[in-house]
Amino acid sequence: MAKSAASKKSGKQNDLFAAPARQAAARPAPKESARKPSKASAGDGGYSAKDIEVLEGLEPVRRRPGMYIGGTDEKALHHLFAEVIDNSMDEALAGHADWIEVELDTDGFLTVNDNGRGIPVDPHPKFKNKSALEVIMCTLHAGGKFDSNVYETSGGLHGVGVSVANALSERLEVEVAREQQLYKMVFERGKPKGKLEKLGRVPNRRGTKIRFKPDADIFGKKAAFDPARVFKMARSKAYLYGGVEIRWSCDPSLVEGTDIPPQATFHFANGLADYLRANLEGATFVHPDIFSGASGKSGKHGSVEWAVAWTADADGFTNSYCNTIPTPDGGTHESGLRSALLRGLKDHAARIGQEKRVAPVTSEDIMVGSGSMLSVYIREPEFQGQTKDRLATAAAQKIVEGAIKDPFDHWLSGNPLQANKLLDFVIERAEDRLRRRQEKDHARKTAVRKLRLPGKLADCSNTAEQGSELFIVEGDSAGGSAKQARDRRTQAVLPLRGKILNVASAGKDKLAQNQQLADLIQALGCGTGTHFSEADLRYEKIIIMTDADVDGAHIASLLITFFYRQMPKLIDLGRLYLAVPPLFRLQHGGKIFYARNDAHKDHLLKTEFNANAKVEVSRFKGLGEMMAAQLKETTMDPSKRTLLKVTLSEGDEKATASSVERLMGNKAEARFEFIQEKAEFASEELLDV
Repeated sequence: MAKSAASKKSGKQNDLFAAPARQAAARPAPKESARKPSKASAGDGGYSAKDIEVLEGLEPVRRRPGMYIGGTDEKALHHLFAEVIDNSMDEALAGHADWIEVELDTDGFLTVNDNGRGIPVDPHPKFKNKSALEVIMCTLHAGGKFDSNVYETSGGLHGVGVSVANALSERLEVEVAREQQLYKMVFERGKPKGKLEKLGRVPNRRGTKIRFKPDADIFGKKAAFDPARVFKMARSKAYLYGGVEIRWSCDPSLVEGTDIPPQATFHFANGLADYLRANLEGATFVHPDIFSGASGKSGKHGSVEWAVAWTADADGFTNSYCNTIPTPDGGTHESGLRSALLRGLKDHAARIGQEKRVAPVTSEDIMVGSGSMLSVYIREPEFQGQTKDRLATAAAQKIVEGAIKDPFDHWLSGNPLQANKLLDFVIERAEDRLRRRQEKDHARKTAVRKLRLPGKLADCSNTAEQGSELFIVEGDSAGGSAKQARDRRTQAVLPLRGKILNVASAGKDKLAQNQQLADLIQALGCGTGTHFSEADLRYEKIIIMTDADVDGAHIASLLITFFYRQMPKLIDLGRLYLAVPPLFRLQHGGKIFYARNDAHKDHLLKTEFNANAKVEVSRFKGLGEMMAAQLKETTMDPSKRTLLKVTLSEGDEKATASSVERLMGNKAEARFEFIQEKAEFASEELLDV
């Protein structure tokens, strides 16, 4: 700041350095005996003691508001409200107040009133001619939060909060009801407009009332409190401490046309659990219960309150607080929460023998899809910056982790079925993260070299996606027939060797190492999971063509499961089909028919042939046993074939997911249960053994 003042006086900043050299060269050097020290020679560029500014009182705040509230934007303006209500919350946490009133007027004034002890008004020992109220309101680093005997835990730590609000307010009025007497003092832009007034006796009132309006010189002429934002900030304070009731009111004209009520009362006995449930209203929960609890007495040193829920259809978020102060940038307390949840989930996996599956899981995977609320109370916390956006107290991590770990273990043990669902959900998130990383690495590698298609893929000559088809067939034998039967211009064939990996029960590592699936993904070119790109899909239709027997149906089921889990968008777009090859060939004389199954065969025998005709019935052992001409005529020729489009029942997504998990997942007992349920419907005709 001193250099800036000097450079303004000298005209150009470079003159500060160049002038002494030029002037020394222009005049002769004085004799040693005649050389005397001068007060301010021309060689100092005019920079002297009078250029050193000493900012007193609250002037530093008005000169550099960004240092204290982070700027002069809308967020900074509302930080003034946070500083004022935090003082009232500290009174509530200390057990001296049980209600706080917040009122927004049409004239731009915001009022915060509480029934706490009231700011002291007696003369301050160091400033005999000033009341403690005036010292607090007009002096930086003055307050009662430095001594933990006065406030065991508090949000105010630096003694600058309410004085900053005073400095940046056009007008601020304070009323204090203390020892049955009412006092009032008025300030404008941080300066007192008179002495502390004693207004008289008030036997039924106590506490502090602060009414203030942000200064337009600082925040701009159009700057004003947003009713919705103030409403939510006030409500969040009530969620954080169940021992306080917060009463909200504002002029109806300020909230006309919004869902913000002009009057409301907030009091939440269940604290953060209620807050989280309100934030996640309408979401689909992975585990039906909210993991919530508290350690120690709320508002006391070392106490922790938390609420965590996992949702399948919402992005994750964490709202954390220290001594009721929001910490949007997180900090050590959030690290403790993540560590406790990770350790608890891995311990649960070890108890049920699935520690290998959970090995790649990180705290990031646990927090994705979770909504979490965390509130800690610690003595003399350390924050980064005056706006307290991030908690830096190292001890907070151990306090939170120690408070949450055991309750989380008990919560998981209390409902093992739901806990296993949560475990599967988190493992899936971990596998998705690893898959994205692998695909990103693959994309990086292929960006510098041409993508090579799988060696067994017989691609079509048509380079456009429109009208092209990919037939996925079982084995080289079927692949050979299909390649001869296809239309080389529009139909591609990819043979797979036997039954592919069951992706519903395989881990990320096995999926990554499976060459058949890697070939299939590479042939399609569209990526998987969140990286699926319709624009990069190389074919208009993807057709699963397997044998018309039980093994073929199983392979088709495995492929459908793969697409459902890894490329669900492909199904949504209506791009996935099943071919319907025949199982039987019926011939009598010149008449030839093909039957899909036994029922179709019996129907054709009755309707297409005479009763006494000796029809030659041959059963195809597989697609590889069919002549290319037969395969083309029955299954691949667009003008004659039958295709079944794979779709999901609209509005029945949960049932579909449950069925896939039950029949294709890694829990054999679920499939055994299904067999027991359906055994009575089975018959020899349906069994192909």
